[in-house]
Amino acid sequence: MQVETLDIPEVKLVTPRRFADDRGFFSETYNARAWSEAGIAADFVQDNHSRSVARGTVRGLHFQAPPHAQAKLVRVLQGRIFDVAVDVRAGSPTFGRWVGAELDAETGTQIFVPQGFLHGFMTLEDDTHVVYKVDDFYSPECDGCVRYDDPAIGIDWPIGTSDVKLSAKDEAAKGWADFSTPFRYEK
Repeated sequence: MQVETLDIPEVKLVTPRRFADDRGFFSETYNARAWSEAGIAADFVQDNHSRSVARGTVRGLHFQAPPHAQAKLVRVLQGRIFDVAVDVRAGSPTFGRWVGAELDAETGTQIFVPQGFLHGFMTLEDDTHVVYKVDDFYSPECDGCVRYDDPAIGIDWPIGTSDVKLSAKDEAAKGWADFSTPFRYEK
């Protein structure tokens, strides 16, 4: 497994090893011991799967507030996405900054997004399947969303925002100026 730290050190790109032959490949996509040895600690309790029919679908920027905050481990089963994490931990030296990475089914690279971050992605191909593990159960009363295209955050999305597809929830999301973070930075 290869672990790469992004510009915000708590967000990691992880590429599991693949063992290929003429039949295809085998890959261990998650191993609690190996992840712990790499300094990534999360006790995952739920797996989620989303399918986006069209290129340019945006899901996010989502979060779950404490006491049911969620860390996520995201990977693509089919297609490609541009995945984004925004640090919203009050007092963090990287508060308000975002990092992004392209994930695809071909490489199997995953992104680990810890608690205290907004998370979202944009599909770069039609019929994209994304799966992600979370370390707390979904809790509707803790669910929240911030506008994916808010200029105060300034995410450089690879597809123009006039061509995106959004859910009603994401369309109605509040802006950065109206967002009061429930997260605190702990060194």
